[in-house]
Parts: sequence; structure tokens; C-alpha cells
Amino acid sequence: MTTPKDEAKHGVTPVVYVRWLFELSDRLAVLVRNRERGETAQRIATAGNITSDSFQQWLRFKNEKQSADIYVGMNPLKPEARARTKEDIHSIRHLYLDLDHDAERSLAAVEQSNLVPQPNVVIATSVGKLQIVWRVEGFPQEQAEATLRAMARKFGGDPATTDSTRVLRLPGFVNRKYDSPFTVTAEIRNDKRHTPHDFRLRTDPAELDQRLTRTTGSRQSSSTRQPLSQSEHDWAYAKRSLAKGVPAEEVIRQIAAFRAHDKHNPEDYARRTVSKARTQLTHDTKEGDLSRDN
Repeated sequence: MTTPKDEAKHGVTPVVYVRWLFELSDRLAVLVRNRERGETAQRIATAGNITSDSFQQWLRFKNEKQSADIYVGMNPLKPEARARTKEDIHSIRHLYLDLDHDAERSLAAVEQSNLVPQPNVVIATSVGKLQIVWRVEGFPQEQAEATLRAMARKFGGDPATTDSTRVLRLPGFVNRKYDSPFTVTAEIRNDKRHTPHDFRLRTDPAELDQRLTRTTGSRQSSSTRQPLSQSEHDWAYAKRSLAKGVPAEEVIRQIAAFRAHDKHNPEDYARRTVSKARTQLTHDTKEGDLSRDN
């Protein structure tokens, strides 16, 4: 049987990577995005089908002949899922960090930290940029996303890559985002599985409840509240960031990057979201001023 060290030594192919992370029966989302044409296609299939010769040949054709970028969802979907929303996630299998700035230093900080376990996989997505993956079990969805946000804050990860529906680049394919093509590679470090007890960063368990209160005014008990949609999360994030003084253009950039994989025009969506958040923030401020005057 091939060991992780053997796989790392000989190079991790897309087939090896998917089969190492998932069960063959797991249903996964594969995203194919052509930036030049502004086209994004999502296919949901089992890991067994995704690693078949015919599916891999299709991905190769899209990547090599049509300059499309290839991504795979990091958590499996429910049997009946036809989309990739939070409600469609079947179970949490992976946590991850997207390191766009000073990636090597951030990786070293992760490796030297006693707050998180050693990464299972390190992916080189382009020059100077890395993604880190941990195999996990026993994570409720909300706790997983709280941990993703805590790790992004602690180690300088991209805050846009902190949801359980995230897709990451599939190793073995070329990154077509930049002028110079870059073949995405992965190094498998170990095959351990980690539990919530292995991640000892401080998270804010009240964060979701605060978002619910601000965005829906819900008076329901926590046991009966319905999960927020991703758009509601985006709106709450924009409002909170603007209130902290983050420039509107930066908030737009982050939301657009976050929704680039599932919005036809992510920048327009981000601008409308930030505009609505700014209007609500102004309204809240005026209401606060009136209450103080009274």
C-alpha cells in the first residue's frame, strides 16, 4: 500500500489526492472556471466518478485546451444535494487555510504552534502562495467555521476562505489565474485525523448568535433558529467590517473573492451587498442618535 511519504515523494496526482482525502462514495463538487470567458461550471459527482479516466480527461481538456481553473469541494455533500450550500454539506472532513501573503512565514508559524496540529497537506497554488489542509472528524459545521475564522485571524489566512462550502485548487492542474501558468502541487505530510480538541485556538461561540440578532431580529431560541443563508452572512460581514472602519473597496474585494466561485458577477454582487450594509449601518447610527437624544 502506498504511504503518504511515498505519494509525496512521487508527486500527488489529482486521482491520488481525491482518493486519499475522500471515500469513493462521497459526493463532491468540482468547479471548472474560465476567467477569460467569465464561465463557471459546477459538477457534483462521487469521488469514484471524479477519479475515473473519463472525468479526468474532461478536466484535462478544460484545463489545458480552454485555460480553465479546476477546484474541488473540501467537504462531501448530502446524497440529495444538487448545489453547494451550507445546508448541502453532509459532514466536515477538512479544515484549511489559504495563505496569500508571506505564506512561508505563516506556514512556519502553523508548524511551530501548539494551538493546531501539524498539517496533513500543504498545497502550492502559485508562486509564494500556499494552502494548508487538515483531515478532521467530529466537527459540527458551526464549530468548524468558527475554527476556520480563528485560524485565519491567528495565522494571516484569507478571511474569504472560512466557510465549509469552500472549494480549493485540485493539485496536478495548472493555475491559469496569472500570466505565468503554475502547476499546482501538493505535499502529503501525514495521514492523521484530528478532532476539535486538537485545535486550541480561541473562538467566539456567540458570533453566530450575534449575526442572527443583527440581521434577522430573531427572538427564537437557539434550538429553533434557522441557519443564515450565505448572502446574509456576506451582508453581516460587510456591515461589521464597515463599522470597524475597513474601507468599502476592501470589503468589496474580499466579498467578491469569497463569492467568485458561485456568482456570475461577484464584484457587482459585492458592491450591492456593501451598499445595503452601509445604508443599514447609517440607519442604525441615526436610530442610536435619536435614542440618546430621547
